[in-house]
Amino acid sequence: MSEQVQKANVTVAGGYEPEVVTLKQGVPAELTFTRTNEKGCLDVVHSKELGFETELPLNQPQTVTVPTDKAGEYQFSCGMDMFFGKVVVE
Repeated sequence: MSEQVQKANVTVAGGYEPEVVTLKQGVPAELTFTRTNEKGCLDVVHSKELGFETELPLNQPQTVTVPTDKAGEYQFSCGMDMFFGKVVVE
């Protein structure tokens, strides 16, 4: 029996869309980031709180696993910490 996984897509173009992703606590989750604009410092996304950092090649979806064991709000940002998004686990 395969475990269900929550999946959310985030478009990266001058910021993050959607800026806030809401996930259910206790259900495995994946975020897929797709950078569609080469301008700015959005070629890396990272979150110390969620334990990931990944490069975002142009128009190539990159998927990261997000822990959902604890409820709360967790920030992610570009490599220069100028653009921010948030994961809400409830």
